[in-house]
Amino acid sequence: MIITRQKQLNEILDYIKDAKKIFLIGCKQCATTCKTGGEDELEKAEKDLCSNGKEIIGKIIFDPACSILEIKRFARNNEKLLALTDAVISFTCGGGTQAVSDVLGMIKVYPGNDTLFQGEITSITTKERRFEQKCSLCGNCLLAVTGAICPVTRCPKELVNGPCGGHKNGKCEIDKTLECAWLKIYEKLKKNNELDKMKKIKPPKDYSKNLKPRREIIF
Repeated sequence: MIITRQKQLNEILDYIKDAKKIFLIGCKQCATTCKTGGEDELEKAEKDLCSNGKEIIGKIIFDPACSILEIKRFARNNEKLLALTDAVISFTCGGGTQAVSDVLGMIKVYPGNDTLFQGEITSITTKERRFEQKCSLCGNCLLAVTGAICPVTRCPKELVNGPCGGHKNGKCEIDKTLECAWLKIYEKLKKNNELDKMKKIKPPKDYSKNLKPRREIIF
């Protein structure tokens, strides 16, 4: 899941200060879960923008917003409406916003959200949803030898061959709210009778596998 945070209204208004007719886009998947681009958020955005002199001429929530094919289908079926649009605000992740912009061509597309990280829901209450990053999408996965706990992401120092000497009472020296990732790895490997995996020295990370932009073709 891509975790996003909605931008402040004044920042969005600054982007569209010269635009009158606005089209809003959301996402039924990640942004809806994050409460940054679902039906309720687009409805609130419409009210806020209208109260600031903008005209909302349409809105849609894609499923998902990063699907080029779905956006193309929408664009074909709504040419006349899009021709009237001064600007699009995309309450999606950065990938969704760029997908929308790529398809809509000359129409100005602006982000309504800041994209934070790829993560997971770790708790839900009536007041909040908590998300945590557990994968950095590095292209060189070590989970097979670290008890399915990623040290590249969950250790602030990105250590791949064991803990540093700074942890205290099981907590990270850089962020004392975090449990030491390598102690968690040790405990997991011990539980699984796989402690021998810690003895094998892992080579430095191959950063050539994380060059940007990345592409993949799947047959």
